[in-house]
Amino acid sequence: MISKNKIKLILTLSLITLVMIFCFAISAFSAGTASIDEQIEQLKSIIDSSSYSAFQSRMILNTAQDLLESGIPFEDTKNIIENSVKESFDAYSVKKVFDVILETKQENLPTEPLINKVNEGFAKNVNKSVIISVISTKAENLRKANQILNKALQEGLEINGEEEMLGILADSLENDVPQESLSWLVKTGTTEGKSIEEISEISEELSYLSLLATDSGLSLEEISLLFKKATENSTNIDEICENIQTSLETQISTAKTESGGTVRPSATSDSGTLPSSSIESPAEVGETPTQEAGEAPAETGGTPEPSTSPAGEAPPPPEN
Repeated sequence: MISKNKIKLILTLSLITLVMIFCFAISAFSAGTASIDEQIEQLKSIIDSSSYSAFQSRMILNTAQDLLESGIPFEDTKNIIENSVKESFDAYSVKKVFDVILETKQENLPTEPLINKVNEGFAKNVNKSVIISVISTKAENLRKANQILNKALQEGLEINGEEEMLGILADSLENDVPQESLSWLVKTGTTEGKSIEEISEISEELSYLSLLATDSGLSLEEISLLFKKATENSTNIDEICENIQTSLETQISTAKTESGGTVRPSATSDSGTLPSSSIESPAEVGETPTQEAGEAPAETGGTPEPSTSPAGEAPPPPEN
């Protein structure tokens, strides 16, 4: 039997342990707050080297603090501010970039894909409006992908690796794969016990087919209808992909026949893809090549044929 003194000792030790844990928690919280304050000071020193007004600087710093407190890494926040100052982005564009990231974080969606797009945009010297458009589209695709997963979970499906699956679906949406087709893929693939790797491969195949359809001149409505018909006519994933490809080949063949030649790929870029700088020769963009200096112009026709006299008339005699 445990003595009263022993019980008192155990209670005392337990109380001391609780007090120490409580003190440690307060200390850690204070350290974390101090750490963010120090990080804000570092960001402030970067912004002070810019041409932003006092109001604009406070606006950026307030949003940056919200990012840090939400869990966005300091280095990512710092890099965006440094590059924004370097590229002379206006303060409101910087805030818009931060707002998109913050909203996505607050919805418990992954923000790394957005931050990667921002960094990619800076690396390619892309216009600020394009960067904002691309990450806004990416964020919207993440929301749609999350809706697909939530719907599947509500229907009782067990999905392993939700965040990875979220990224796969968002990428496919970026490639114009219809949302209904991806919803079908998650349900069917999960029901058939397919792994994330297998679903990812199928999603990539659907993305390829969708891009091929877009480059063939099909509208988003036509692509959606094509995918819908394929999923309605079969329940086997492999067979459905084959049906889509067959239907697509038929559409392309028909388009070629109607246009009398090869279908030219679409020149428009996907709204979720950052453009890369490229230099095209005039011949590549349909302009007439200029004549090189020092070269005689090439003959455009054959050797002129002598003119013939009207029927029944002899040629005039040579002049003396």
